[in-house]
Amino acid sequence: MDVLANVLVGLVAALHLCFLVLEMFLWTRPAGRSVFGTTPEFAESTRALAANQGLYNGFLVAGLVWGLATDGRDPELFFLSCVVVAGLFGAATVSTRILLVQAVPALLAIGAVLLA
Repeated sequence: MDVLANVLVGLVAALHLCFLVLEMFLWTRPAGRSVFGTTPEFAESTRALAANQGLYNGFLVAGLVWGLATDGRDPELFFLSCVVVAGLFGAATVSTRILLVQAVPALLAIGAVLLA
């Protein structure tokens, strides 16, 4: 169960690393605009907001990697909980797709960490 928990925590961290790259570096490029369904004008006008959001995703990655590197169950549970809350808020305010992409993997990881 430890291996499954670590894999799921690592998956959540990898997803948020991808979000960081999309929001900080690809937001105004075709790949980023395609993922988020934005126009060039909107992407350009919200570039700084997206970069800020990407930075926060980086903090989530750092916390999850810290938990993995130190076998720290508490940091893992804290940062996974932050991901769930962010996923629920995003699903309620932006798109229900965020629930599946962000909150569900984190909930699965929380379950695995608690069972490990």
